[in-house]
Order: sequence, then structure tokens, then C-alpha cells
Amino acid sequence: MAEVTKIMMAGEGGQGVQSVAQILAEAADNEGREALYIPNFGVEQRGGVSIAFLQISDERIGAPKFDIADIIVALSDRAIYRTKQYVGEKTVFVYDAGIEIPEEDLPKGAAKVLAIPALEIAKNELHPRVFNVMIMGAVIAATKVVTDKAAKDAIEKKLGYKFEQNPKLRDLNYKAIDKGMELV
Repeated sequence: MAEVTKIMMAGEGGQGVQSVAQILAEAADNEGREALYIPNFGVEQRGGVSIAFLQISDERIGAPKFDIADIIVALSDRAIYRTKQYVGEKTVFVYDAGIEIPEEDLPKGAAKVLAIPALEIAKNELHPRVFNVMIMGAVIAATKVVTDKAAKDAIEKKLGYKFEQNPKLRDLNYKAIDKGMELV
């Protein structure tokens, strides 16, 4: 049986979970690995939760969706509630430390529940817009699904045109990946 890493990212529309999942899938593909990314859009424009299902493996991936994730990243309180059903005993559940949620509402039975201060660090040290890229760095560090170099190459491919116009953006995004990796 092939080792498949099952990643779920969830947040409010505009938090960039779909972009991050796409970049990770692209990075895996660039490294010659199999990647399957399924976006699950609610009605984000009306305040729904956006979920990205991402699987990465060295061999073919069977089913597009999964019941239990290896890692879940929840970027809002509603994302925490929406993803709890995908938690299993080996799941690492990561959420932003800035989310105010009662302890009893966090998932039970996960291998680890980690609160990371990504938004606060992004605001204070980098820029709020690279919050999701920091989260991507955290996912990379926690799962080792792709190298940070592959992720940076994939970001370059997706945002290179913006980097040409403003080279500081490249440094900001690369720092955000590194910072996110440090958090885990």
C-alpha cells in the first residue's frame, strides 16, 4: 500500500487555503510525485468555509476524497467545527492561536493539537497577506510532503509576474515559508 499524505486545509473565503493547496500540489508534481487536489467551496462569498482536500504520494492515488486526514489546518473558528469530523488518532490538527475557541470545542482524539501564532507573526513581523504562505511552511515542516525549495519554485511559478513588478514580495513570501516551518 502506497504511503499517501492526506492534507486538509480550511478557512474562510479569502484566506488563501485553495491557493496554498494548489501550490503544494504543484510543488509535489514538480518533484515527480503524485498530487491530487480537490477544492471544496461552500458559499465563501456569503461567509461559508472553504476546504481543500490534498493528497500527495509517490504512487497513484486512489480516491479523490478521504475520511481521515493526516494533517488538518483550520484558519477560522468555523473551519475548526467543519473539519473535526476528519480527525483520527494519527491526525495532527493545527489551528491559528488567534482563534478564540473553547477548549472543549477543539477536536478530541487527535495525535496532536497545535496552536500556532501565524496571523500574529504575519501581522507583526512580515505582512498579513503572507499569513497563508506561513501556514504552507508549517504544513511542509509537519508533513515533509515537499521540500521548501519545491514550494518556493511553485510560488515563483504562480506569482513570478508579481515578483517581477515588486521583488520585495519574493523575499516576503520566502521568509513566510521559512517562518512557518520554524513554527512547527
